[in-house]
Amino acid sequence: MDGAQVIAVATDESHRFSKVTADEIHVLAGLGVAGDVHQGVTVKHRSRVRVDPTQPNLRQVHLIQAELLDELADHGFDVGPADLGENVTTRGVDLLALPRGTVLKLGADVELEVTGLRNPCSQIEKFRPGLLKTVLGKGPDGELVKKTGVMTIALKGGIVSPGDTIVVKLPAPPLLSLEVV
Repeated sequence: MDGAQVIAVATDESHRFSKVTADEIHVLAGLGVAGDVHQGVTVKHRSRVRVDPTQPNLRQVHLIQAELLDELADHGFDVGPADLGENVTTRGVDLLALPRGTVLKLGADVELEVTGLRNPCSQIEKFRPGLLKTVLGKGPDGELVKKTGVMTIALKGGIVSPGDTIVVKLPAPPLLSLEVV
């Protein structure tokens, strides 16, 4: 994971599909990105709030690997950082291969714990027709691979900016595969 870094950061105070890139974001421990609509202790995604608004928010900070954006470009899709609604775009970390409970240290202070995968939804198809099929793949055993990044909770707060390094701390065994949260 040498050379892993933050490529872009983004936030949005409203429930829109894409977020707005920024020079930096302020991550608040236990809450997520300051000023972001998904910040909070309890779930903020509208579909999940309808089911049970008291659920813990396992989706405080969303990360997507820039390598996915490269792959989408190879398929003719112009998708940039924050377009898919992520708070942090990374490069050099295979986010999808990380086990649950991995801690990502971004920059000097911020620590995020990986809770699970983002579930690609119909909003992706509305954003760019044909895109949903492209962000879904097949694994070596034919299993569905959801490529739209990982969700995390904020363990330690601070400022995250493009260019910040990322350090990966794996959890103690047993290592648990990521599931949709």
